[in-house]
Amino acid sequence: MVITIILAVIIAVVATIVGKKSEQKKYDQAIQKAKQQADQLIKAAEAEAKQASMTIVSSGKQETQTYQASMNEELDSYEADNRMRQSRVDQRTNGVEQVKQRLDKMHNSLAERQIELDEVKAEIDKLTDQEQQLTNKRKQVLQDNAHLSYEEAAKQITDQLSIDLDREREVELRYQADEAKVVAPKMAKQLADDAIQRGPVDYPREHVEHSVILPDQGTKQKLIGKESINLRYIETLTGVDIVFDRNEPLMLHVVTSDPLRREIARTVIGNLMVTRQINSQTIEQQVDTVSSNLMSEIRKTGEDIAMGLHIGFVHPDEMKLIGRLKYRTSYGQNVLTHSVEVAKIAGILAAEFGLDVQIAKRAGLFHDIGKAIDHDVDGTHVELGVQIAEQYDEDERVINSIASHHGDVDITTPIAHLVAAGDSISGGRQGARSESAEEYINRLRTLEKIAGQKPGVKDSFAIQAGREIRVMVDPNQINDDKNQELAEQISDQIENELTYPGKIKVTLIRSFKAVSYVGAEKKEEKETRLKKSLRS
Repeated sequence: MVITIILAVIIAVVATIVGKKSEQKKYDQAIQKAKQQADQLIKAAEAEAKQASMTIVSSGKQETQTYQASMNEELDSYEADNRMRQSRVDQRTNGVEQVKQRLDKMHNSLAERQIELDEVKAEIDKLTDQEQQLTNKRKQVLQDNAHLSYEEAAKQITDQLSIDLDREREVELRYQADEAKVVAPKMAKQLADDAIQRGPVDYPREHVEHSVILPDQGTKQKLIGKESINLRYIETLTGVDIVFDRNEPLMLHVVTSDPLRREIARTVIGNLMVTRQINSQTIEQQVDTVSSNLMSEIRKTGEDIAMGLHIGFVHPDEMKLIGRLKYRTSYGQNVLTHSVEVAKIAGILAAEFGLDVQIAKRAGLFHDIGKAIDHDVDGTHVELGVQIAEQYDEDERVINSIASHHGDVDITTPIAHLVAAGDSISGGRQGARSESAEEYINRLRTLEKIAGQKPGVKDSFAIQAGREIRVMVDPNQINDDKNQELAEQISDQIENELTYPGKIKVTLIRSFKAVSYVGAEKKEEKETRLKKSLRS
């Protein structure tokens, strides 16, 4: 049993050894085969590397040859360019040399001519000296023969020429003045006719209504409200008085001296009648909306007028004042329309006379600018207009036109004459104003009557279309202290009894004269007094 085991073990060991040797042999064969494959790969790689090296070297040689050929061509081009440039430099050098030669030749020629000119100048100086000597000698001979110096003779000639020229000037001026007297009225009439035809245009009258007609009694009750609360609220917000007509119950009148407030109140009432929702909230909304829209319309109107007349830059505040004139009337004539007409007429006349058309139009448009605020600020529209123009640095010609268009101050510029003429044409043309001649005359007579009823008044005269009344007082009855008191009494009575546009100026004139005679007249006067005393 043991032997068997030993044999088995021995057999196993032997088998193991034999197996290992067999595997070793296989491994050796595989290693040998791998070595052979490696040698083959190395040889193939060496051959491939050699072939690639030969290819690279061949390609490098080809590129080198190509680059060398390109460089040779470029060098040849540079060389040809250099030869061409050298040729141009040589040509320019030759040209410069030729110019230098010509300049040298010209310099020599000029030098020779300068020598000739110097000789001629010396000859001229010599002849000039001889001429001066001859002139002086001739002058001396004339003075000796005439027994008169040169200065005295020149003075006599200039004096005689001055006298002759003055005489001719006086004759010419007299002739021109006589001709102007004959021709000027005709030319003035032609220019005025042309200005009237090209300037004023009849526009439909707007914004002069003072009343509103309600549609029915129900709307009237809603507008009035409980205990007249709605009506009073509208009056409070707009600053006007609303009065119903006694004869027509559905007609109400908007009473105020401010045309803007009147327009706001009228528009608000009209809008409330359309909405038919009348309460404090809607009234406030309507007043705010209408006021805002009216201010926007005023500003836009001023801008449109200024741009349409082409009068240059106008301050925004001045544009607003121009727009306010749209709601201002004078004797039924819209003041804005009137101002535009005056501007156009003044511009036409300025073009005819060769004056500044832009300044003439500007002065014509601004001549009644004071009427935009004369209801809110004390002073005549002329005074207010001058203040506005001065505040916004208007041209002196514009300021003088505003101040003088009613004769308050003297006219100092031709533009002011044109504005005054345009104002008269626009306001006096037929159909421009609604006041009848009878009403106008009655108003002037009433003014004179009020002043004439006062004790101590000798006479009174209404002038400037009723804007001023001048009262002549008796100096023996009215002294200087009572003069001012009487003026205030007359102005108070006019304000209480008369309806008038703008403001009226009351001027009292007190003139005291002492008369005495000297000579025969005085002796006769004494004898007459003596005879009267003897008779008595």
